[in-house]
This record gives sequence, structure tokens and C-alpha cells, in this order.
Amino acid sequence: MKRLSLGRRGEEVAVGHLASLGYEILERNVRTTAGEIDAVAREGGAIVFVEIKTRSGSSFGPPQEAVDRAKQRRLTRLALDWLQARGLLGQAARFDVVSVKLAPKGEPLVELFRNAFEARE
Repeated sequence: MKRLSLGRRGEEVAVGHLASLGYEILERNVRTTAGEIDAVAREGGAIVFVEIKTRSGSSFGPPQEAVDRAKQRRLTRLALDWLQARGLLGQAARFDVVSVKLAPKGEPLVELFRNAFEARE
């Protein structure tokens, strides 16, 4: 339960950060049998698939490092399914990662990695 709460807090922080940068949030927590996309947004004419990783400490390394090749392949499949279901396969798209570090006191540290990885097969 604590991990879920941490993830939700991180998602709220990340989505707020993206909105402040001009991203239009289209959908959140897109779930399919193949997995979940944390957020889908539009920014600068592109559809952006956003993976949000949150940590409260440094024991497991920087949050963005959790988006490994296997996760990238899964996100690629999910993104293609999302685009196809909406008839948007020709639309420019990219993958961003948002790293959120929540501290017990103080402001969260948020890092945005635009175009964090290329689509993977």
C-alpha cells in the first residue's frame, strides 16, 4: 500500500510539472492486458507517452534507471496499440520519462527526460 501511495504522489507531481511546461495531458493510467502507460500527452505537435518513476530514497538508484530495455519494449507495444486504436499511427510520437524524488521534507525533485528512448521491438 505504501508503494502505491508513493507512486500516486509521484504521478500527481509529475503530471503537474508536465502541465506547467505546456503539455496537454490526454489520458492517465491507460491500462490494457499488456500493461499500463502512466500518461499520454500532447506537446509541440507530438503525442508523448510518459513513464513516471518515483523514489523516496536512493537505495534502488535513480528513478529513471528503472526504465530498462524490457520496459521500453513493453511501452513501445502499448504506445503502438494506443495510436492504432485511435487511428493515429502516422502521428509524430515520442517517449518521455519523468523522474520524481520525494523527500520527507521539502519540495520534490522532478527531472524530465524528453525523447528518453527510441521505440523498441
